[in-house]
Amino acid sequence: MSSFNTIVFDLGGVLIDWNPDYVYRTIFNKEEDRKWFYQNICTSDWNEEQDAGRTLHDGTELLVKQFPEHETNIRAYYGRWEEMLGGPIHETVETLKELKENRNYKLYALTNWSAETFGIALQRYEFLHWFDGRIVSGEEKTRKPFIEIYERLISRFNIDPATAIYTDDNTRNLKPAADLGIHTIHFQSPLQFRTELEQLGVL
Repeated sequence: MSSFNTIVFDLGGVLIDWNPDYVYRTIFNKEEDRKWFYQNICTSDWNEEQDAGRTLHDGTELLVKQFPEHETNIRAYYGRWEEMLGGPIHETVETLKELKENRNYKLYALTNWSAETFGIALQRYEFLHWFDGRIVSGEEKTRKPFIEIYERLISRFNIDPATAIYTDDNTRNLKPAADLGIHTIHFQSPLQFRTELEQLGVL
């Protein structure tokens, strides 16, 4: 019998395959050119500002002003954003389904995601409606790994951290949850995640 009653999922990289390479492989033939673009123009830090509530328009125009020679490729980031969605990670979705249908768990999502693009995912993926609640960074105007978004998760859904598990593919995002007393699982593959849940008696 598990002592856990709450499972919290990150979305991108855990339940949904999202990767800008799906767009930029069609723009840059060479991997080094793609990497340079991500490291110097459309960086992860820049993208996370949109995840934290900056509008897609403002984020895009900021970069276009800074790097006008890269305007077309910058505008492709959100102009072709839907192409970055590779689809569900089916094995993890099956685990989520089993937890939903066969077990007495509360299930939540905690995601860094722009409020403007999250609606697209809600329309595309039925399993996003299986959760008992969701915390979307763009709607909260803050993001992981800032502690306040985890505190909002706990308070909004009345979660006891001692009985909760949180999984994320980014280790940076696990530490604040652990600091608040939540058991964390570094998601590396659907099988590894499922195995750890079995070891904890959840499955």
